[in-house]
Amino acid sequence: MRKKYFHFIGLFIFFLFVTQGTFRPFLRSIFNKEEAQLILVLGGDIDREKAGFKMAKKLNLPIIISGGSNPEYSEWLAEKEGLPSKLIRRDYRAQDTLGNFTSLVNDLSSDNINHIFLITSEDHIDRAIIVGKIIAGSRGIKLKSISIPCAHKCKKESQKKYYIDIIRSITWVVTGKDLKNILPEKLKAEFVE
Repeated sequence: MRKKYFHFIGLFIFFLFVTQGTFRPFLRSIFNKEEAQLILVLGGDIDREKAGFKMAKKLNLPIIISGGSNPEYSEWLAEKEGLPSKLIRRDYRAQDTLGNFTSLVNDLSSDNINHIFLITSEDHIDRAIIVGKIIAGSRGIKLKSISIPCAHKCKKESQKKYYIDIIRSITWVVTGKDLKNILPEKLKAEFVE
């Protein structure tokens, strides 16, 4: 049954992107062979930030923490890791996974970023990577995912949430608006978790 949904969603995405002229950036992101230029950590778990700081230090890459821990604690973690503050950017605009990408993607594109390491928890990675590939791919940005174990803290995400975020992502690419903000209140409760 899941394959059937993927097939339908894939055809729908292909149709939208071809008709909207946004297919070329996706191809650029798919065939991008350049090294990653940035690490993007999606907030929600301190372990993600810790892993991101370690990786940024090891690879000497800049890092953006989107919606992470409070600035003071995040600064303390980075200092503890020995990561120079000039490599760190914190962004608190996002309210959810879609927002992690939509709030940053145009800035990243303007900065000529075209390849990013994405860090999030293993229970969040599937939804985050599909949302990220749709949003970032629309700007020609390739994502490579790294999942952080969450063991006993893992919470299984619903298929409904997964598919809703795919639809929200596609809508954002086509219209520049989040369905969450344009749906009537009655539909929001049913459609957006």
